[in-house]
Amino acid sequence: MKAFAQLFLSLDETNKTNEKVRILKAYFLSVPDTDKMHMLALFTGRKPKRQINATLVRTWAMELSHIPEWLFAESYQVVGDLAETIALLLPPNDQSSNKTLTEWIAEINALGDKTDEERRQWLLDSWAMLDGQERFVFNKLLTGSFRIGVSQNLVIKALADITNHDAATLTHRVMGKWMPEDYTFDQLTQAESASDDVSRPYPFFLAYPIQETSEKQKTATELQVALGDAAEWQAEWKWDGIRAQMIKRDGQIFIWSRGEDLATEKFPELHPFLNELPDGTVLDGEILSFANGLPLPFNVLQTRIGRKNLSKKILEESPVATIVYDVLEYGGEDIRQKTQSQRREILESLQAATAYPEVFRLSALIPFDSWPELEATRTLSRQMIAEGIMLKRKSAHYQVGRRRGDWWKWKIDPLSVDAVMIYAQKGHGRRADLYTDYTFAVWDGDKLVPFAKAYSGLTDEEIRKVDNFVKRNTLEKFGPVRTVKPRLVFEIGFEGINRSTRHKSGIALRFPRILRWRTDKPMEEADTIETLRALL
Repeated sequence: MKAFAQLFLSLDETNKTNEKVRILKAYFLSVPDTDKMHMLALFTGRKPKRQINATLVRTWAMELSHIPEWLFAESYQVVGDLAETIALLLPPNDQSSNKTLTEWIAEINALGDKTDEERRQWLLDSWAMLDGQERFVFNKLLTGSFRIGVSQNLVIKALADITNHDAATLTHRVMGKWMPEDYTFDQLTQAESASDDVSRPYPFFLAYPIQETSEKQKTATELQVALGDAAEWQAEWKWDGIRAQMIKRDGQIFIWSRGEDLATEKFPELHPFLNELPDGTVLDGEILSFANGLPLPFNVLQTRIGRKNLSKKILEESPVATIVYDVLEYGGEDIRQKTQSQRREILESLQAATAYPEVFRLSALIPFDSWPELEATRTLSRQMIAEGIMLKRKSAHYQVGRRRGDWWKWKIDPLSVDAVMIYAQKGHGRRADLYTDYTFAVWDGDKLVPFAKAYSGLTDEEIRKVDNFVKRNTLEKFGPVRTVKPRLVFEIGFEGINRSTRHKSGIALRFPRILRWRTDKPMEEADTIETLRALL
């Protein structure tokens, strides 16, 4: 745990890529192989199961610290993180421990069979032998809130450097359904890949945004300069669904989301066409809800996400299909090094042979001869229930992660309204002492009705100014939330809008964010609920 806690601290103290890689390499070279795999699991989102609920952890921390609940609550509000709050409030440790990360996680996993009193005693004993930094990381693991600001690509780069393995191969091997208790470092780094799980997906190739910033769109003329001859590119609609890889190997089928969630049982409608695919086939595409041959808004698909059981009603109200745009494996062969055009030919042949064309849909190519022509077509995106256009170089290979050059996403301009900030809440991490999370409202007659929350889009300087305003203009406190004087107006951008019975405004937005602070506009000139309803 000492080495892992130091790793966490060292990575948090630098924003230099090469230094982070150096720190990761030093860790890999200094710990047992089992700790390497547990670290790799944690850094790729495979957290140990939470065995003690947060309320008990908090209660036992207050008992050990001898502080009242109100003081703990106030401390929590200032710090903004439960694990860090507890680490700061606990009395100094009077023991030490040399247990490895593997041993600590094994003890956490074993708590499932313990009584509450046994868990309490184990936790108190554990805190007594850990110093402040170790406690902080330990608490993160215990409460299931462990996150690290290091990309998987950097971890893989460090691992590739010390093992002399190809980064793409290692990236592929750390995907899929594995846990460090049953997947060894030797298996990860062996020369042959015979032990690779048949269910394992490939790393996803991600498109780079074609606009220079999150909101500034390029024109057709700028595209000509940046991308060259339009004839070298193919265009498709950018769909708003669940990115997924669909696999048929050894007579078994698997569906993986981009978040590395195995979702095979979530989409039974896709099983018939997957079962008919030739063995050794991996498809890449988007899962969407469909009705009458047309894609439905993402919020319809959301009714299925996270449900343990899919009722007949849900299946009827949100039937799904997949729009497939690439094939990564064919006949058991990795074909990612074939060109985009070659992979497209294989994909078209697979789709042409299906007995389920309504479920196995092909991402249609958009015909265009020039960038101005494509720019005009892009204006039809919302009419197509799409987010914009995808551009793919016809000679491109299927790469790993987000790369400039061969795949671009040319999204449409966001919808937007001017709204008034009415609530604020402190952020997390380095912004834990700043009010960075805001709730916005529009006018409904002479009342302000909340309709969206947003926490991104402002510069650090603007955040400090808003924070100062909140602290000087707080009207009421509701736990961590502050009601503020309705004065500040912001332009709020969003990708889509739908009716919602769960929100007071009757409206739900897709990806709301702050586009700009309207210092030029008084609150009386903010938009109305009717403006939003007109966008439905």
